[in-house]
Amino acid sequence: MSDQQNFDEYYGYQYEELSLGQSAVYARTVTEADILAFAGVTGDFNPVHINQELAESTMFGGRIAHGMLSAGFISTVFGMKLPGPGCIYLSQTLKFKAPVKIGDTVTVRCTIKELTPEKRKAKFDTVCTVKGKVVLEGEAEIMVPKR
Repeated sequence: MSDQQNFDEYYGYQYEELSLGQSAVYARTVTEADILAFAGVTGDFNPVHINQELAESTMFGGRIAHGMLSAGFISTVFGMKLPGPGCIYLSQTLKFKAPVKIGDTVTVRCTIKELTPEKRKAKFDTVCTVKGKVVLEGEAEIMVPKR
């Protein structure tokens, strides 16, 4: 195997392979372990995420996942699916629309809405849903590097 072939294995789509409307999906069921690991890594131990008794007294009626945990699943789509490994995440807007609870399956869909060939950039609509209900939406800009 040549060095170029080995190198190419680590990269996703080439910019020229992207098209408007192209999309990719990732889904993951949020677990207790996910929430605790996210709290540990980020240091965000807000009681609404980790204290059931306190969380029951909030408007959510129980513990909820960190919003940024769901946002992290958007990064999974970009880094692993579309455009895939090798891309560079430039920006992301987020609007949190509804809570995610333990046991919810978050489905992420990222869809190309704009391409800027001279800069090798792609803008995406990013949407996270649970049972068809939007829980997070936004827009991201990604750069697809040259090989």
